[in-house]
Amino acid sequence: MPNPHLSILVVDDAKFSSAMIGRALSQAGYQDVRFASSAGEALALLEQRPASVLLADWLMPEIDGLELTARVRQLDETADHYTYVILLTGKEGDNVLSEAFDRGVDDFISKAAMNEQLLPRVFAADRLCNTLQRLLQENRLLTQNIACLEERNLVDPLTGLGNPRYLQQKLTDSLRQVESRGGAVCYLLIGLQNAPQLLQQYGSGFFAELLHGVARRLQQLVRPLDVLTRVDDNHFALITLLDDLQECSPSSFKRLHEGLNLKAFKTSEGFISLKAGISLVGLDAKALPYEPASLISQAAELLPEAYASGRVAAMRLPRRS
Repeated sequence: MPNPHLSILVVDDAKFSSAMIGRALSQAGYQDVRFASSAGEALALLEQRPASVLLADWLMPEIDGLELTARVRQLDETADHYTYVILLTGKEGDNVLSEAFDRGVDDFISKAAMNEQLLPRVFAADRLCNTLQRLLQENRLLTQNIACLEERNLVDPLTGLGNPRYLQQKLTDSLRQVESRGGAVCYLLIGLQNAPQLLQQYGSGFFAELLHGVARRLQQLVRPLDVLTRVDDNHFALITLLDDLQECSPSSFKRLHEGLNLKAFKTSEGFISLKAGISLVGLDAKALPYEPASLISQAAELLPEAYASGRVAAMRLPRRS
C-alpha cells in the first residue's frame, strides 16, 4: 500500500503537466504533494522542508534537471537526508541516461509513456524511501552509540572521525603492516587554508557545521578502508595503504583535491567555498624504521608548498642507508 504521507515535490514549468501528475498522485492516495514551477522555487521549498521524492522535468529554463539534482544532493549532504530523484524526460539513448545516473539521478519517466510509468515508478520510490530513511536513522543512532563506547576518546565528537590519538595509533599500525607485509603507506595532511577567516567571519556555530560538512564530503571521496581523522579546526588527515610506492603521487589524489576545492559546501550562511591544500608523504619498507611523529611533521612542513601552488604537494621518503 502507498504511504499517504510520503513527501513528494513536483517540479515542472508546464502547469498542465503538473496538474496531470498531481491528479494521478492524489487519486493514488498521496496527500503530501507540493508543486514548484522552477528549480529555484523547488530549492526554496526543500530548504523549508525536505522531500522524500522529487519529480522534476529534465529540460527547464535556467536550471535543468541535472543541475537541480546536483544542488539537491548538496542539501541532502547537510541534512542527513536522501531525496529520491526521478526526472521526466523525452530524451532517449543509453549514453544520455548513463550520464544522468552518474550525476545522481535515481530513475526516469518517459514523457511518451507518462500514464503507464508514473505511478509504478513512484510506488517503487515509495518502497525504497522507507528503507533509505530507516538506514539513515540507524546510521545516526550508530554514530551516537559510538560516542558512548569505552574507546570514545579515540573519536572526534563533532565529526565522528578519529581524533589525533587515533591517528597516531593507526599510523603506527600502518607502518608495522608495511614492515611485515610490504607495500607502501601514504599519509596525507589536508589543510583548510581559509578556515581561520571563515571562523572569524561567521562564528563558531557555522564553523562546526562546516567542519561536519567537510568530514562528510571526505568520507564520500576516500576508499572504505582508508583511515580518515580530524587533527584540529584547520586540518584533517588520511592514511591509505597502497600496493606500490609509485601510487603515492599527486595524480592519485586529484579527485580528493578537486572535491574539496571545486564544489562549494551548503551551509546556513549559503554556499561556502573552501581553499584546501593537500600534502602527502609516502614510504615503503625500504625507508623504515620511521617514527609516526616524523611522518606527521614532514607532511606539515610540506603543506605551505601545497597552499602556494594550488596543487597536491608530494614527497616520497628515500631508502635508509
